Amino acid sequence: MRILHHGAVNGVTGSCHQLYMNDYNSVLIDCGLFQGSEAANNKNIGNNSNKDQLSIDFNVRTIKALIITHCHIDHVGRIPYLLAAGYTGPIYATEATAALLPLVIEDALKVGVTRDHKLIQACLSLLNNQLIPVPYHKWCFIDVLQIPQEDISEGEICYQRQKIRFCPAGHILGSAYVEIELATDKPIHRHRLVFSGDLGASYSPLLSAPRAPYRADTLIIESTYGDKRHEHRNQRSQKLQGVIEHAVSDNGVVLIPAFSIGRTQELLYEIEQFIHAAPEDSLWKNIEIIVDSPMAANFTTKYRDFKELWDREAQGILKQGRHPLNFEQLHTIDSHQDHLSVVKYLSKRNKPAIVIAASGMCSGGRIVNYLTAFLPDSKADVIFVGYQAKGTPGRDIQKYGPRGGYVELNGQRISINASIHTISGYSAHADQQDLLNFVKHIKHKPQEIRIVHGDEGAKAAFAEKLGELVPDARILRPSE
Repeated sequence: MRILHHGAVNGVTGSCHQLYMNDYNSVLIDCGLFQGSEAANNKNIGNNSNKDQLSIDFNVRTIKALIITHCHIDHVGRIPYLLAAGYTGPIYATEATAALLPLVIEDALKVGVTRDHKLIQACLSLLNNQLIPVPYHKWCFIDVLQIPQEDISEGEICYQRQKIRFCPAGHILGSAYVEIELATDKPIHRHRLVFSGDLGASYSPLLSAPRAPYRADTLIIESTYGDKRHEHRNQRSQKLQGVIEHAVSDNGVVLIPAFSIGRTQELLYEIEQFIHAAPEDSLWKNIEIIVDSPMAANFTTKYRDFKELWDREAQGILKQGRHPLNFEQLHTIDSHQDHLSVVKYLSKRNKPAIVIAASGMCSGGRIVNYLTAFLPDSKADVIFVGYQAKGTPGRDIQKYGPRGGYVELNGQRISINASIHTISGYSAHADQQDLLNFVKHIKHKPQEIRIVHGDEGAKAAFAEKLGELVPDARILRPSE
């Protein structure tokens, strides 16, 4: 057994890990795009040409299965390139992820590769033919060769059965950590690997926090916030409410860059709570909530379709007859022309509004037009509620905005006069304590822990804490 890492080891994007079960068979866990400075530094997409983006620099022939932990673009964005490289095997995902994945891939192709409808449909057809939805907690089986195919005699059985299982990760709808159980030469002992994917934060309003597996001999775990603690949910909720109320007191526009999956739905849930609890004469009863993203609207519909995955609090609100993801003051924007009209309309009006739009790191999408229009406006506010990777416009706005600096968007230098706020508690990622608790509650502790998906400082801080928690484990920080 060996593990190769093809992304998310020198940063937080491009998640892609290849588990070799022997010399002839492997499985791939995620196949994500690099973003921000990590994209610029990655050899696969160095000059950003289509040819380079389609380059997969690892052996596809040995891959018996692609296993998807969740459908954020930094975990699935290279799937079209994998298919183009000749991968024809099964793609395993949870039922909710399988419902969302074609939408994500279609959008990624339109934005980053081609607008050719026939090419997009050809890719989606391959994806749908290979996609296998799997319920949570159900083991499924992968038969792998024990010797090379060409050495097998007619009628000879040379397969070994390996098992995989998805368990809820609490990160976004459908997200999972993956247990892989490998057969060994000793039938009694099977080696259990756990790939965390992205683990969710405690007290998420829509999804329950992940429960640790009973056993992990080898653990590959994310560390996005391995050096930080999030604000408690009550604190972050109060802070969000306070920031918005202050921001709209002068009838200004509030911009919230947010990923279409997960963050947008959590924000809508919280905002509906504010509106429901507010008195009739409150400003909350007059604020327009604008979700300017067809993708986000589609994903919000999927969240409603899979409401059986919501936690008990959210289920209780539904039983009251309220609809936390579909309320009266919520407006969704579909067409690009409508989007441009809304930007123009908001810039000329004198009434408060909250705009939620992608991308979450401001590296593309409709949020860029809003930022271009409103960052120079001192009455506007920008609220960051998620991680901003190095090299992204979001990180630059977050860093230089409070100093009255500027950011480059679409080749333009945009002055930042708007107020800039960061609320870390809305991250969909587990913080340091959540990550430690996940490891702490594994009954049979890992012999080896590989820390991935984090900046160097976060990985180092997390490794130190893990050393105290699991002193007998071998703790590694792999690099590509």
